[in-house]
Amino acid sequence: MSKRRKFTAKFKTKVVLEALKERHTLAELGKKYELSPQQIRNWKLDFLSRAEDLFERGKGGKTEEEPERDRLLKSIGELKVENDFLKKNLR
Repeated sequence: MSKRRKFTAKFKTKVVLEALKERHTLAELGKKYELSPQQIRNWKLDFLSRAEDLFERGKGGKTEEEPERDRLLKSIGELKVENDFLKKNLR
């Protein structure tokens, strides 16, 4: 049984950007990168379907993780202030 290959986001992006240039067919790119043309087509469609999100974030929108990240950073700041206060008063 063959092992499934894993591809990095950087590699997928490279392949998709080359596919978007349309200088080569998907079959040619498939041979070049040892991928099926269908796999390249799927990555390309996924990339294009998410492209709008990138520009939304650029306009001040936040990703799903950002509110949680902001909340955690706020908690860290509060804990640091509290910790510094306690250290100062223990001396």
